Amino acid sequence: MPESEFNFQGSVIAITGGTKGIGAAITESFLAAGAIVVMCARKPPDKIPTVEGRVAEFQSCDVRKADAVSSWIESIVAKHGRLDVLVNNAGGTPELSTADSSPRLFDSIVELNLLGPMYCAQAANKVMQVQNGGGAIINIASVSATRASPGTAMYGAAKAGLVNLAQSLAAEWGPKVRVNVIVAGLIATPDAEQYYGPRGIENLASGLPLKRMGKPKDIAEACLFLASTASSYISGAQLAVHGGGEPAFIFKMD
Repeated sequence: MPESEFNFQGSVIAITGGTKGIGAAITESFLAAGAIVVMCARKPPDKIPTVEGRVAEFQSCDVRKADAVSSWIESIVAKHGRLDVLVNNAGGTPELSTADSSPRLFDSIVELNLLGPMYCAQAANKVMQVQNGGGAIINIASVSATRASPGTAMYGAAKAGLVNLAQSLAAEWGPKVRVNVIVAGLIATPDAEQYYGPRGIENLASGLPLKRMGKPKDIAEACLFLASTASSYISGAQLAVHGGGEPAFIFKMD
C-alpha cells in the first residue's frame, strides 16, 4: 500500500468492525499513515492487518453492549494514554421482509447500527473532552439512510438515525470533539458481489455517474480526511461517498 498523504504518527485510532471489508481498509489506511490502530469485532479476524511493519491491535467487543464498549475504550486509554479518533464502522443487516420479521430482529438491527455507535461515541467523548487536542468521531452511514430502502427498511431507518446523531452530537460536544458522518454508496466488497452477482455489479456500476462501484479504500480515504487537521472546521457534516449518486431503487439482479 502506498504511503498516505496524511500523517497520523502517534495518534490513537479506534475502529469498530475493523477486521474485514470496509473496516479492514480503514484500519490499513490509518496504519499506513502512522497511527496506532485498535480495532474491535465480536470475533477475532483470520488475519491481523499489518502495513509496513505496523500491526493493528484487536480486542473482542460486542458494540451492542454498553458495558463492553466502556471496557474497550478504557483499555485503549490505559495502554496508550489517549484516544484521538473513533470510527463507528460496525453495522449491517440481512435482507428481510418488514411485514413478517420479528421484533427481536428489528431490535438487533437497531442495536448494531444505531445504539452501538452511540455507546462507542459516548465512551470516546468522555476521554476526548478532557485530553489535549480533543478528538474526532466518524460515523459510517449509508445511502439507505437518505432514500427508500426496500428489503432493509430497519437498516435504512437506523442509518438515518446515525446521520442525525452525528449532527446532534457535533452540536453538543463541540468545540473539543468533532463528529461527522460518511454516507457510503455502493461499495464493491465480497458481500456485495455475493448479493448482487457479477452481472448485477456490472449493471449497477454502469448506472453511476463515475461508472464504477466504490472501493473500500474510497471510504477509508474519506475517514483519513475527516480525522485530519485538513477538516478542522468540519463538524456535523454529511460527506457523501457514492460516486455521484445512484438510482432511487436498487434491486438484486441474477
